[in-house]
Amino acid sequence: MATYVLVHGAYQGGWIWKPVADRLRAAGHRVHAPTLDGCAERHDQVRSGITAATHGQEVAKLLFYEDLARVILVGTSSGGMVICKAAELARDRIARLFFVDALALMSGERVADIVKRSAPNDMTATTTGPTRADAEKRLFADLDPDTRAWALARYTPHPVAALEAPVELGGFWSQAWPTTVIRCRRAMNPPEAHQRRTAERLKADWHELDTGHYPMLSQPEQLTRLLLAPVS
Repeated sequence: MATYVLVHGAYQGGWIWKPVADRLRAAGHRVHAPTLDGCAERHDQVRSGITAATHGQEVAKLLFYEDLARVILVGTSSGGMVICKAAELARDRIARLFFVDALALMSGERVADIVKRSAPNDMTATTTGPTRADAEKRLFADLDPDTRAWALARYTPHPVAALEAPVELGGFWSQAWPTTVIRCRRAMNPPEAHQRRTAERLKADWHELDTGHYPMLSQPEQLTRLLLAPVS
């Protein structure tokens, strides 16, 4: 039995991993898919001061308080930044990192340095995110209608500093991590060059899926097979 911790990205919550989490559990593995501070069902707690670093601290605390070891830590989209910080803080608990169409920024970089949005986000003092119409027509466009409606009903804006503030890391990039990078060919962001940089710097295994940015919803079976590969 392996232990997976699945970390969601922007505008999401632990809910987005349900199709994959169900499959991993059916295969006999332990799975945590936490919803990060200020997101999804915790959106009413959103406030200033939530960053990718505080999200990473939250995940590292989960590993500690749940006594998790040999963890396969999986991050998608902006969740890639979160798992970098969590791994740095919980080095001895990590068995492998998976970046699933994910951002993995250097300390001091901002998401805007990497991601070029086709339309500006709506922004408040505490949150940022596409309009609901943009989410439906662009973010979730490649999903089947039922899945798109299910995801759209759960979409929430993201804590603003978790996407806009510079990344805060210490020694993550100077350490060796068993890593797999999974790129989604039909997604515009994160750019392929950014994901190639992650793979090259971490000497990662490289896989691609012929789908959009939400493979856990569009191709859960294929994604699960890739996540199971290191522990099969």
